Amino acid sequence: MTFDPRQLGQSKADLAEALRIMRKRASRTQVWLARRCNMSQTKLSNIETGRITPGLVDVELILSALDAPPELVAEMAALARLAHTEWQGKRASWRRGLEKRQAELAGLEAEATTLRYFLPAMVTGLLATPEYIRASLGHAPVDVSKTVARKLERQAVLHDRTKHFTFLLTEQAARWTVVPRAAMAVQIDRLVSLSRLPNVRIGVIPLGRSVGRGPLNTFTIYDRRLATVESFTGRIVFQDARDITEHLEVFGLYENQALFGDEARMALDEWAVAYRS
Repeated sequence: MTFDPRQLGQSKADLAEALRIMRKRASRTQVWLARRCNMSQTKLSNIETGRITPGLVDVELILSALDAPPELVAEMAALARLAHTEWQGKRASWRRGLEKRQAELAGLEAEATTLRYFLPAMVTGLLATPEYIRASLGHAPVDVSKTVARKLERQAVLHDRTKHFTFLLTEQAARWTVVPRAAMAVQIDRLVSLSRLPNVRIGVIPLGRSVGRGPLNTFTIYDRRLATVESFTGRIVFQDARDITEHLEVFGLYENQALFGDEARMALDEWAVAYRS
């Protein structure tokens, strides 16, 4: 099944309807099917009406109980995966206001305890100086001052010792000249400073490192329950366990190639000096 952002809003309803039709075609009642799947009738009813989105295990149990053919099992599994994926368009976020988007991100950060950020192109807002944030919003039709203030408020989460952050930046991300050279040196100095927080790990991947997989997208992983992937026109939110696992594996690949601690700070200091000269 190919990815089409327009499908994502409909996929949950399609999955619910397909499962309901399959049960009826098999001439089985909800009571019978729920018992065979070791779930409550209420849960099965909520699945069939689209009130809740079943996980892949639930879908596989239902299909097995109904003796679905292999080709249908594959199709329904793909639909279930799509139902756990959400497209958030950038223009829609602009219409709603980026301040609301910042509130949503703050909510995700508040709920998670282990957060991983892969940054191949730019510094993320949690690590950015006010001047860097303001410059990065130059293209967005939003209230820049309010959005900058909200992003700076979110940075307080870095000092929550109950949370653990890992940021992986390519050399390009750390050195991409978003602001004038003197301000870039200040931005790099901030990375060095934040890397000393006990619950924050900042890794850098210098150019010249041999990494077998190209850095295609910025992505963030919240615990093991959700991953977001950024593109120019929006973001994709993954909640399917397989998608999250794959992003964790990619993150681990890059993490193994990154410099941390004093080695990372030494590289960052060299890049800051280059901007000051």
